[in-house]
Amino acid sequence: MRLLLVEDSPRLRELVSETIRQAGWRIDTVGSLEEAEAAVDTNAYDLVLLDLGLPDGDGLDFLRAIRRKRSTIPVLVLTARGAIDERIAGLDAGADDYLTKPFNNGELLARSRALLRRAPTMAPVLEAGRLRFDLSRLEVSCGEEILPLTPRERAVLEILMRDFGKVTPKRVLEHKLSDFDEDISANAIDLHLSRLRKKIAAHDAGIAIETVRGVGYLLRETEA
Repeated sequence: MRLLLVEDSPRLRELVSETIRQAGWRIDTVGSLEEAEAAVDTNAYDLVLLDLGLPDGDGLDFLRAIRRKRSTIPVLVLTARGAIDERIAGLDAGADDYLTKPFNNGELLARSRALLRRAPTMAPVLEAGRLRFDLSRLEVSCGEEILPLTPRERAVLEILMRDFGKVTPKRVLEHKLSDFDEDISANAIDLHLSRLRKKIAAHDAGIAIETVRGVGYLLRETEA
């Protein structure tokens, strides 16, 4: 999962980003409409968290613009504008949900999970071999056992499971695992993959991660 936070307060960007990353999702953050427009034009996001009071305009203008492009990406508005007519205006502009500041982090995550479950392009469960990845619960299981994966390991596995049976280029993995201005190193990816391989093998999941030299990685079924 990759989220975009559009918020002009550096402190709030930091706090929300920490909450999202602890939940196991990736997040990019921007502080203006101009940056937000550039971000959605160059990246595929599963959810946008949108503040309305931005230094270069109203977040509703950004919201209307992406809806005019027929984008169905879920948008959760985060704002101090709590009056009923302002909430109605946000929903009418194309918002999927509305959360007023200050908000509880648990409620933010719950509303985000609900929107991600309803997203038309999002499969609620990914399957490969004996592994099941419940995207709404962020749980990976093999039979009755839950695999003890770190957030980054879950992110790697999600990407590979979406490409199950196909080679995922290393550059694609690096891009999808990177946040804005925080690139992940090739050595870090190798470390996450090494640990992930061991955990999958320990649970006899019927799949393996194969390195395709000079290209990337392949999640495939193993012989019985």
